[in-house]
Amino acid sequence: MYLIGLTGNIACGKSTVVQMLEQLGARVCDADKVAHDVIEPGRSAYTAIVAAFGEDILVSPGGPIDRRALGRIVFTNPQALKLLEQIVHPAVHGEIEAWLARQQREGAAVAVIDAIKLIEAGWPERVNAVWVVSCRPEQQLERLVQQRGMSEEEARQRIAAQSPQEAKIAIADVVIDNSGSLDETRRQVLAAWSSIPGTPVLPPPNGAC
Repeated sequence: MYLIGLTGNIACGKSTVVQMLEQLGARVCDADKVAHDVIEPGRSAYTAIVAAFGEDILVSPGGPIDRRALGRIVFTNPQALKLLEQIVHPAVHGEIEAWLARQQREGAAVAVIDAIKLIEAGWPERVNAVWVVSCRPEQQLERLVQQRGMSEEEARQRIAAQSPQEAKIAIADVVIDNSGSLDETRRQVLAAWSSIPGTPVLPPPNGAC
């Protein structure tokens, strides 16, 4: 099974590239979704996060974590963000490894780990190729404000909290520039896909995590 690690900073267009890869037959695991799952009440990371950040981050006593409230803490405090990652990354890693094992047993040809924290979580050593989706910084800001409803201040905080695009690009095997049209992005994805051994084109998968 050929394994792609897909990353890129917020609002650069990873989801667009994911859709294209799924259409080509890749099986995709959304690490962000897994991270949301493991912090649900009763799941592996929930208790540790509440102990670290207090019950004020809960929607209600004993209830779900308010991710926006937690985000306001960690995206303005690098040490708090590091602590959160130390709690969440191992739990996410275990869930993804279990998913990968299932894809391997089912004979999947290509699998993708879609993770904004791909590098920080140590996945580059595990995958066959690192793909990085990039765009211009002003596009990131515009997309966060117009498409996700963030204030400009909040959008800038989110962008600043991540490692620079250049740091991701420096270790990339494939860079997809999503600054232009969808057709331009699709051409880049197809070119990179064609370089995968066997260039498999499979039926639409049912193997999302």
